[in-house]
Amino acid sequence: MTDHYRAPGWFTRNIANRLVAAFTRAGVSLLGSRVLEVRGRTSGEPRRTPVNLLVLDGRQYLVSARGHGQWVRNVRAAGGELALLLGRNRTSFHADEVAPEDSVAVLRAYLKRWKSEVGVFFDGVGPESSDEEIRRIAHRHPVFALTPQ
Repeated sequence: MTDHYRAPGWFTRNIANRLVAAFTRAGVSLLGSRVLEVRGRTSGEPRRTPVNLLVLDGRQYLVSARGHGQWVRNVRAAGGELALLLGRNRTSFHADEVAPEDSVAVLRAYLKRWKSEVGVFFDGVGPESSDEEIRRIAHRHPVFALTPQ
């Protein structure tokens, strides 16, 4: 199912995301926050959104808690080319999508770190859930492995 997406509510869109983005632009990372910049698939213009950067076993990952939303679609359309911003620092990456069946460990680590923030989007699945329970919902939460460019 590639159309699963939970749009952010008014508070998240207008207050929370803007606050996180402002702190991140100022160089303050809140629990791994970055601003993702990716070329828009329709406009070709840069699109920016706050994301949580997960580091697991020395690798960096982006997880879409809300599902197959705009930033996910833009990353796919841009061939995986994106940048993460923190203050004035800009790091270019190539993103490779991780197959849902291979994303269990990443999703578990993501939920362990940010469950209080994003747990509602995972249908009752948490870091303590079985591999099978996480695998059952993995197709709804795209995971990208990042390689610095």
